[in-house]
Amino acid sequence: MIADLMDKIINADCLTVLKQLPDKSIDLILTDPPYGINVSKSVYNVEAGQKRSHNAKAVAGTYKHADWDSAIPAKEYFDEMERVAKHRIIFGGNYFTEYLKPSSGWIFWDKNNGSNDFGDGELAWTDFNKAIRKYQYTWNGMLQQDMKNKEVRIHPTQKPVGLLMQILRDYSDAGWLVMDPFSGSGSTAIACERWGLPFICVERDIDYYKASVERLNDERKQLNLFNGRY
Repeated sequence: MIADLMDKIINADCLTVLKQLPDKSIDLILTDPPYGINVSKSVYNVEAGQKRSHNAKAVAGTYKHADWDSAIPAKEYFDEMERVAKHRIIFGGNYFTEYLKPSSGWIFWDKNNGSNDFGDGELAWTDFNKAIRKYQYTWNGMLQQDMKNKEVRIHPTQKPVGLLMQILRDYSDAGWLVMDPFSGSGSTAIACERWGLPFICVERDIDYYKASVERLNDERKQLNLFNGRY
């Protein structure tokens, strides 16, 4: 079962996939579930660099309208992630405190947003017995940490590959199997691909699935061109 899923982005409800996996068969879950804040209605126009208040309407055509962020996932999703994974890093953990145990090992992502009405960053809950760690990675409209290799943003809550690579560097070991049950833009898959880590990613939305697979395939072409990992 696991061998059939490895190094792919799967189009499915992740609960169906999780239920098929053996206990503690995944070394690390690194994921970003829906926060239940209807973010697709209020993000920003990436191409034009126009920010919008979270209380304002989104610029038409920025991202497709969808209801995937209308509510947080049910408790069963979190129970299954705990069952199958040896370790978990869950972005937006502050929205899921009713499902997650207290932890000393939170991660703070400082987006270097400057002065605007967007938050300074995001929190990720982890089950690692570590101190709180901060990662600074610019992700502010058209401004990105790595301007020479700007990422095309295909999803309203897309995480930068560079940020996920830093987290994987510090929170995983060689050969670890990484899973992202809420794959979205496919950034986790690309970060794993660059580090040479096996992965299983799952995305339910067909449009984001197709776009993320295309993004992963483009990444693989680039890696093949340069004959190596990062």
